Amino acid sequence: MKKILIIGGAIIVIFAALIFVTNYQNQQQAEGNPFGLDTLEQETIDQLDDPNYENIILPDELERRLAAGEDATVYFYSGQCQYCNETTPVIVPMAEEMGVDLELYNILEFEQGWNTFAIEGTPTVIHFEDGEEEARVEGGQEPAVYEQFFEQVND
Repeated sequence: MKKILIIGGAIIVIFAALIFVTNYQNQQQAEGNPFGLDTLEQETIDQLDDPNYENIILPDELERRLAAGEDATVYFYSGQCQYCNETTPVIVPMAEEMGVDLELYNILEFEQGWNTFAIEGTPTVIHFEDGEEEARVEGGQEPAVYEQFFEQVND
């Protein structure tokens, strides 16, 4: 009976150590992140080194620019969204090739974006002109739909 208690205790200690190490590693990876947050969701941490997720925009910056009447094309995404994970590697390079400054808004980390921008689902791309919404594409679409959208906002 003592052996079972010792083995059980050892297993609990090992699991506790694994949880501690994992949390510590995630904190280290989240430190100095471009989102300015102390903690990040694991899906966001996994994207930190991905070049497709470099051109981020923070909520305060977007709201400031829109209030100033500036133009912006913003991609609202979540690392937990399967369609976002499929769409991002297609549209980010496409936008760059077409000369569209596509800025990425991480709605997983900044949930206020759901209400502020009436996002019904991700992925969503919205083009703002003079601080007002001009056009939007919602949901995972075929590449041709995004290409047409980027051509429209580039005119």
